[in-house]
Amino acid sequence: MSATAGIGLETAAEARPGRRALRRFLRHRLAVIGFVTVVALVLACAIGPEIIPYGPLHIDLMARFTAPFVGPHLLGTDQLGRDLLVRLLMAGRVSLTVCFSAMLISTAAGTLVGAVAGYFGGWIGSALMRFVDAVLCFPQIFLLLALAAFVTPDVLTITLVIAATAWMEVARVVEAEMKSLRERDFALAAEVLGASNGFIIFRELLPNAVAPIVVAATLNVARAILLEAYVSFLGYGIQPPTPSWGNMLNNAQEYLASAPWLALFPGVMITLAVTGFNFIGDGLRDALDPREDRA
Repeated sequence: MSATAGIGLETAAEARPGRRALRRFLRHRLAVIGFVTVVALVLACAIGPEIIPYGPLHIDLMARFTAPFVGPHLLGTDQLGRDLLVRLLMAGRVSLTVCFSAMLISTAAGTLVGAVAGYFGGWIGSALMRFVDAVLCFPQIFLLLALAAFVTPDVLTITLVIAATAWMEVARVVEAEMKSLRERDFALAAEVLGASNGFIIFRELLPNAVAPIVVAATLNVARAILLEAYVSFLGYGIQPPTPSWGNMLNNAQEYLASAPWLALFPGVMITLAVTGFNFIGDGLRDALDPREDRA
């Protein structure tokens, strides 16, 4: 067999698990629906405000409380006559930016803590995981509110606060995975050959723990969306006039009877985003499960 043919077979063999995982994901109907929903939301929030003729801060007092699907404002207007659709999409930009950023930070922090704890074990691992357990003892929403009360509420600080309350589950997942991978033959062989601890952790073990990390990160986005909505709804998050789905719900409280659409549409957006990411997480969990290959 020629060298070129050998390389081709090796590449095909490496790509096959990825194709199998993709096929399993595409067979998961709810995951596909969630993926389409999330992509549609992201594209709408990215493009929509640029093509709608009204700005998110444009006030028209003559058009206050216009009902949805009546007149030029597709989803109606709020108490100041601002177009609700453009504000929903701008709020989506803010909320999704906060949540994706918080997910990246919390996943990186949780992965680092879990990897160190799982690889070294002993008193280092015990100390780190007991700290994780101690933080998990506090209800997440109360911990979030306590931290948010001591910072100036803006996009950066709220992102960091959410990330600071969302990394512990990732750390537990990664720690368990590293403990298992640490005893595999390839890890022991790398140690015998004199590889450094950093090389073994970041080049040998973590690449083999990508699947549970990706699933945990996806579910973390859904959790971060809810956390941002909670903290903004209670007045500790993103502050007006910058819109977010949470503070739009907060502002709509006193108009529930007279203008229910002010609360309905932000609630629908939150529900779609959270459900979509949860469906994607479920689909990724099934698609990346190695046991499916033996089924």
